[in-house]
Formats: sequence, C-alpha cells, structure tokens
Amino acid sequence: MEGEPIARDIRGPGKDPASTGRGDHPRDPVTGTMAERLGVILGRPVRRAARAGSSHDWEISYAELDDGTRLFVKALPRRAPATGVLTAEARGLTWLGQAFGSPALRPLAWDERIVVLPWVAEDEPTPAAAERLGRQLAGLHLTGAAQYGAPWDGYIGPLPMDNTPSDHWPSFFAEQRLRPYLRHALDQGSLTPSDARVVERAVDSVAELAGPAEPPARIHGDLWSGNVLWRGSDAVLIDPAAQGGHRESDLAMLSLFGLPHLDRVRDAYNEVAPLAEGWRTRVALHQLHPLLVHVCLFGAAYRTTALDTARTALRGS
Repeated sequence: MEGEPIARDIRGPGKDPASTGRGDHPRDPVTGTMAERLGVILGRPVRRAARAGSSHDWEISYAELDDGTRLFVKALPRRAPATGVLTAEARGLTWLGQAFGSPALRPLAWDERIVVLPWVAEDEPTPAAAERLGRQLAGLHLTGAAQYGAPWDGYIGPLPMDNTPSDHWPSFFAEQRLRPYLRHALDQGSLTPSDARVVERAVDSVAELAGPAEPPARIHGDLWSGNVLWRGSDAVLIDPAAQGGHRESDLAMLSLFGLPHLDRVRDAYNEVAPLAEGWRTRVALHQLHPLLVHVCLFGAAYRTTALDTARTALRGS
C-alpha cells in the first residue's frame, strides 16, 4: 500500500532477521547498533553509522552503505515509546513526493522508530534554484488534496496536530491549527489570560479574514527556511507537517524566518499559480499557527511576536 513503510514488522515470527553473522547471537534491531538496525530496515549491509546529535525527541545519525551511498537518519531513542511522529514525517514526505516534480525528499525506508533519508550535500542558494523551487512548490500545491487535514495522525515538530479531515478551511484552521496551541500555551503559562484574549479575537475572526475560498492544496505545513536544503540547481524539502491546507500557509511560513531569494521563489510561484488578490494582507493570519507552535515549544520568547502577529492579522495588513 502506498505510504506504508518498507519494513513495518522488522522481526519475523519465531526468529530475528537482524543477525550480525557472529555465531548464535543475533541482534534485535531495536537494541542492536545503529548500523545493524539500518541493515534490517534497508535490507542491505551498512558500512558504518555514527550519531550526530539530537533534535526535539529524536536522535540524528549519519550512515554509509557498503557502496559508499551516504544516508541521513532520524530515530527515536531506544527506551522511548513510538509516538507516531516519525511515521507522520515519512508518510508526509511520501505523499508530497507523489506530486509530479515535487521538491520533497522522499524517504528510502522507515518504520515507527526510524526514518532513513538520502544525505543531501548542501550548496549556496542561487536565484535560479529559488525560481525552480517556486515553480515546483506551485506544482505541489496544485496537485491538491482530498480534504483539509490528512488520513494520518499529524505532528508539527514533536507536538501532535489534529489532522481530522474537513471540507471548510476557516473552521479547520481556527479549530485544528490555532485554538489547540493557544490553549496549550495558556495552560503552560507561556501566554497570560490577557494575551490569550488578543489571540482569541484573531481565531474567532478567521472566517472574515480568510479571503477567497480555495480548494485544499497539498502543502508542506512546516515550511520554514531550515526545512529547505539547497543543492546545486534546485532545493529539496524535509521535515514536513504535510496536510491538505491553504497554499498561502506555506508561503507565509517561508517569509516568517526569512529565505534566501524569497522574492524569486514567490515571483516564479505566481507565474505558475497566481495568488489570490489581497494575499499580502493575510500573511500574518497564516503565520499565527507556526508562531503559536513556537510559543508552545520555546515559551515566552515568542510571546510578543505572536501577539503582534495576531493584531496585524486582525487589521488585515
């Protein structure tokens, strides 16, 4: 089935296929070395693997196959329960990658604890690569989605994200993308009740601020500059919170933390799929979701920016 992992059940009945070839002591792929675990999920020898750090709730490793092919690996710590976060990432990348000419980096293999990706040798971004990214992003969005949301449990970073399908974007965005993170930020004390009332006014006004109705787009969902890797003549996208959503959300997030040659990206995008009139007045509305997520993850450091963005969204400017 499309989108399913290459190796869901990595131990067959009655035996462990992750044998190291060292006598009668096979290794369980969860407790073995990273190279052994990767050998199981990829079904081929892995020459070496080395941990390179961590991000949120997962560990980062680099690996190399026996033919020299280099890999990038995200894995949950050995003792951590499988939450679904890596499954959501792999399914999202696979779904995005089904679009013709998609810039999404498709996973090589995955299960509920590991995602294996091609290693990307990054280059300096160029105007030509930015223009190609803009055209590819437009094509990805135009591929569309059946509904807003997705048929899998969602995550943005380590936080759960409600992907229950919906046919109405304003209510979907308000109730599944804004209000849950507003409540989370309030509950953990990163926003005060007074702060929450400011944001609540924007949440309650999404229907009036949303602009012309559009069909569900196939969006990345977490498209900040760190999830864009530049390589030669193009760029690839990683770490999605993929979903059927509003295409302006991806473009608004690209501008939130800055992207090299963003004007070139946007101009090329508009040549393929022109944005609806008034899109500039809606940038702040779409940026409110990732900013609330940042308040939940990093605390009050993003409080002022989130509040200012909510006020700007209400002004429609």
